[in-house]
Amino acid sequence: MVREGLCVTAHDPKGYIAKSSDKKITTHPFAIYFVTDVKKEAVAALNVALDLQDQGKTDRAMKIFQHALALDPSHADILTAYGEFLELHLKDIERADHYYKIALGISPQHRRAMDNRQRTGPMVEEIDSKRFNRIDQKRNLLYTVPANHPALRRAKKEAYFAHIYHSNAIEGNTLTLSQTRAIIETRVAIGGKSLVEQNEVLGLDAALSFLNSTLVGKVGRLTLQDLLDVHLRVLGFADPTEAGKFRTTQVFVGDFTPPAAVDLPLLMDELMMWLNSEEALALHPIEFAALAHYRLVTIHPFYDGNGRTSRLLMNLILMQAGFPPVAIEVEDRMRYYDSLELANNGDIRPFIRFIAECTERTLDEYLAATMEDPSYSLMQVANKKNRTERQRIIYVDNES
Repeated sequence: MVREGLCVTAHDPKGYIAKSSDKKITTHPFAIYFVTDVKKEAVAALNVALDLQDQGKTDRAMKIFQHALALDPSHADILTAYGEFLELHLKDIERADHYYKIALGISPQHRRAMDNRQRTGPMVEEIDSKRFNRIDQKRNLLYTVPANHPALRRAKKEAYFAHIYHSNAIEGNTLTLSQTRAIIETRVAIGGKSLVEQNEVLGLDAALSFLNSTLVGKVGRLTLQDLLDVHLRVLGFADPTEAGKFRTTQVFVGDFTPPAAVDLPLLMDELMMWLNSEEALALHPIEFAALAHYRLVTIHPFYDGNGRTSRLLMNLILMQAGFPPVAIEVEDRMRYYDSLELANNGDIRPFIRFIAECTERTLDEYLAATMEDPSYSLMQVANKKNRTERQRIIYVDNES
């Protein structure tokens, strides 16, 4: 049965015109009425939120804005109004700009979103640029620590174990950090724990060692076989029959449907061409690393190990640019997944910023471990001419 979706409008003092979709819907008539009622409720919630905002009741307004978005997340007026609320009351320019961008993706001629985006776009670019510059300065400061500094060697060793622990834990591995470390150092199985999980530790140990010994020097020369060899090590102990091989059937990841198996060879060839292209190599390393991670995990070429392999590819790019490998901590798993979902919905920037935040946190940890007063030293580095060439690669390993 085909019916026209009801058109509901509501005017408010701010001049918004909240309007439900008028596209044809083919479904059961009761479902049509339900969808229309939900959109009506979203419009009503928007107007309530705007009234609360005018009354200065920002906490309640935020909850109602979020309720309206949950009811109708593709409503350009709600997205724009919430962005304005974030910009005005929370001074959160980056999130506001994100909502304006999503609104324009849904309604490209939305006047308020266009005007807002013209204002916030340059501001966000400046914020992102300053963040990258600050991170670069911290990387340059870490360069000044001698490679044989005992504290740096100790920090690298701890980072090695932490990277393997967090990357596995994000995927549901239940081994603790101390258990992960014991497996790597002793190669002795831990009683009462899954052998598959313990083999996942050995796999990441082998893969990270492979990056250190073989791939870090291959800037702009990475091959598809290199990436398959990384995956071969990631799954080589836990699932050797699928390690280093593309999947041959369709898989599903929550609400996301990766490309069909038949398309994988072409998509992976295109990815490798991009990874070695002048365009990609000209990006800031953090942006390059985040985009590479996102593109690989979106293609999802393997039955298992896609996330771990994508994080290793990300870290390979960061290491080639002189950054230490970055651990996406298991405590940040939901933020990690949420930023990936935002990328799937059309805005990759929150994911790039998330990776930048993880990179800066890693640098801060190294600096805190190796310097008495990192803030003072950072000021000295900032007063000098920025270095544009990589001075040395910071490996992590399990050697003392």
